[in-house]
Amino acid sequence: MIAGIGIDITEVERIANSIGKEKGFREVIFSKNEIAYCEAKTNKFEHYAARFAAKEAFFKALGTGWMAGTAFNEIEITNEENGKPVINLLAATASTVKEKMGDIIVTVSLTHIKTFASAVVTIEK
Repeated sequence: MIAGIGIDITEVERIANSIGKEKGFREVIFSKNEIAYCEAKTNKFEHYAARFAAKEAFFKALGTGWMAGTAFNEIEITNEENGKPVINLLAATASTVKEKMGDIIVTVSLTHIKTFASAVVTIEK
């Protein structure tokens, strides 16, 4: 049963500016694996923006918005071998979400172009 759906669109330039100007922004928002993945891409800011949009969409799908006990860099977007994006919940965030929601199945879809990135997240119980 679908318990929540979230969608977000993010300006790539906004994320690029935040990474360039705000000390520590990248490390607070993105996991080490996400940073390594994005930095290896020629259009890295599109990939950062898509991951940021996925994190925002995840919180919207939860129906709670950001909540205490969660951290953006503990919501990790990785890719399966075939390229399919996957959301992994890490550390305290995984515990907090499990406590509030129980066992869930999270599905994510990402898209990006030079100027915008978007994500849709569904949560099933």
